[in-house]
Amino acid sequence: MPMNVILLERVPKLGQMGDVVKVKPGYARNYLLPQKKALRATKDNITYFESQRKVLEAQNLERRSEAEAAGAKVKDLKVTLIRQASEALQLYGSVTSRDIADGAGAAGVKIERGQVELDKPIKGLGAHKIKINLHPEVTVEITVLVARSPDEAEFLAKGGTLVAETERAALEAAEAARRAAEQAAALFEAKPPAEGEATESAAAEDAKTEETKAESEEK
Repeated sequence: MPMNVILLERVPKLGQMGDVVKVKPGYARNYLLPQKKALRATKDNITYFESQRKVLEAQNLERRSEAEAAGAKVKDLKVTLIRQASEALQLYGSVTSRDIADGAGAAGVKIERGQVELDKPIKGLGAHKIKINLHPEVTVEITVLVARSPDEAEFLAKGGTLVAETERAALEAAEAARRAAEQAAALFEAKPPAEGEATESAAAEDAKTEETKAESEEK
């Protein structure tokens, strides 16, 4: 049976501060209530919230300002994670939100695991855009470079794209076939006419000359 709660801050896809919403009991007990993002929507709690609304709004504004200042420093962050992977660019394992938070910490930026918005673990090499929720109203995007070496990470940071070995072989084969076709076409165009073709062409030219000569004599 759904539980009614009053939100103490904005919760994405749920509501704004002060909204009374229905949620699943497990979601409320395991996340909203312990994280102090909401209170059970009892008469006493609603009265308490209304009496504290201005204080809560002021605190929220202060936290948001701090988050915005932090976001300005974090938005261009590139977190490099070196991992082993197959020729198909698939990781032997995966990259989780904890890995990203730890990688950011190693780069000198403190990010909590819970702030990393990652629906599922990263399982492939490449440059991945990841959202970081610094505040319910402040979200920034960072780049996570998952590579097999620092040089490969630098290549990704400059906008490069990794290509799987199987795909690379297919691309090289297609390119070789294209070049061969172009060379064959060029050779065909440059090839002189065969001896029989040359004779026929000469005979046709002679016949045209004789015809012109005959017309001139008639005149």
